[in-house]
Amino acid sequence: QAARTPWTLPRGRLCGWSRAIYLFMWRPWFRTESVDEAFLRTAPVVLRETFKVNHPASRVWDELTSEHPLTWCRIIGGGVEWTSARPFGVGTTRTVNALAGLSAMREEFFIWEEGSRKAFFVTEASAPLFKRFAEDYVVTPTGDTSCEFTGPISYEPTILGRGPVNKKLLGTLFSDARKHFSTGNA
Repeated sequence: QAARTPWTLPRGRLCGWSRAIYLFMWRPWFRTESVDEAFLRTAPVVLRETFKVNHPASRVWDELTSEHPLTWCRIIGGGVEWTSARPFGVGTTRTVNALAGLSAMREEFFIWEEGSRKAFFVTEASAPLFKRFAEDYVVTPTGDTSCEFTGPISYEPTILGRGPVNKKLLGTLFSDARKHFSTGNA
């Protein structure tokens, strides 16, 4: 009998959801490179959007750091698990499951300015799409009941991660956040 690696399925025993759960539990992880603050501006691909939010900055920040953040994002769908204890800061980690669990990323925060800014880089991903990947969330008060949200996404793709698909999928993070914060859900 051939040797099995953790991501090889037992022959003929798993199908449907049990197959998906097995693959999810035994997925391979691909290490990515760490980044610094300069990478957020100089990465080969930088997607950036800024928009006004009619909610206080503190309310938006609380939602971004809640127990279940980003539930409004279609590609994430509430699959965020903080793997560090509160209070959060530099070194905080979390795991994000995207695309209905088909993709996952382990993240580490390297910038944390409580109430206004947090940035992470991906330490490992379940798909080898990126050499380096980072996001930066900036919440700037513009009044007592409003703020501005800026969310650059910066990455260096591998050969598998090149092309328009990643840009399109990642762009939904901006459109979903804009829609969420503009409908009064925050």
